[in-house]
Amino acid sequence: DDTSLQSDLANFPFTVRNDGKGKPVIEVEYNGEKKELYPEAVSAMVLTAMKETAEAYLGKKVANAVVTVPAYFNNECRQATKTACQIAGLNCLRVINEPTAAAIAYHLDKKKDKDQNVLVFDMGGGTHDVSLLEITTDGLLEVKATGGDVHLGGTDLDNRLLGYCVEEFKRKHKRDITQSPKALRRLLSSCERAKKTLSAASSAQIEVDSLLDGIDFSVSVSRAKFESLCQDIFQRALDPVSRVLQDAKLGKGDVDEIVLVGGSTRIPKIQQMLSEYFGGKELNKSVNPDEAVAYGASIQGAILTKSDKGKNNKTKDIVLSDIIPLSLGIKTGGNKGIMTKIINKNTSIPHTAHQNFSTIED
Repeated sequence: DDTSLQSDLANFPFTVRNDGKGKPVIEVEYNGEKKELYPEAVSAMVLTAMKETAEAYLGKKVANAVVTVPAYFNNECRQATKTACQIAGLNCLRVINEPTAAAIAYHLDKKKDKDQNVLVFDMGGGTHDVSLLEITTDGLLEVKATGGDVHLGGTDLDNRLLGYCVEEFKRKHKRDITQSPKALRRLLSSCERAKKTLSAASSAQIEVDSLLDGIDFSVSVSRAKFESLCQDIFQRALDPVSRVLQDAKLGKGDVDEIVLVGGSTRIPKIQQMLSEYFGGKELNKSVNPDEAVAYGASIQGAILTKSDKGKNNKTKDIVLSDIIPLSLGIKTGGNKGIMTKIINKNTSIPHTAHQNFSTIED
């Protein structure tokens, strides 16, 4: 919607256009210069900053990386991520799904006496993933099904609060702040802080001094009001859970643990709805929702490079069996543009498939 678009454009004026080859290119004005950037270049800047942080901490060069992506990323997004690694000067050992990485973090140090079906509910700032894994006593992590929404997360909740505040400002002062990107950005930051406060408190104050033309803005938002504003977003977050259970051919009672990952899972209403969906089952909050994915990726890196050796080798028994989140195929049917699936979603990888095709006309 226009409100969220305006708030996202507030920091730097930029436009997105097609480069003529079907790829998006970002035109941004920075320090008086106009620059053209592909999304891979922006992603590479983030990776470069992380590489430099790691090198400063370790005191030596970092060459290899395990990179995590949302489970519902398509093949093009994954290839773009690998390209970003190359630009950042990193050798990408593996691209793994975020919920799978979180499951590795959960599994380490938690040796169980029976096989478990674990549902990882991963809702972050911009993406949402749900994965169901079977974790066996001998260390096999087998992903049974995955689902999600690459356009759902905490940002949607911030924007919903922002929309409410814009209407309140209009009602109180008869002014429209959507024409001022700077005012929207300041208000959005205050909305995000209020959202975080509402995870622990029953109400939060959204205050911005001199928001527009010297007018101060202040509004109190209760947790109940926030939940009613975002009810449909919370419901969208639960929709992939039923699809994943259906794909895995399991019932609600077959799930042994529900692991929460991602900052947005701190919201009490999301926790309540998820627990009620599973008949009041207690949720597992043993992993740090912000760090679990990176922690799991580092464990995967230790496995791939065989760097965890010696008497405390905790990774030697971990075997990961992942799946593809989306079906893969080719366009057939001429101008009708029908996709013929060659490999179905939730197929274990690596996997090879063969299929013969012929032209429609001689």
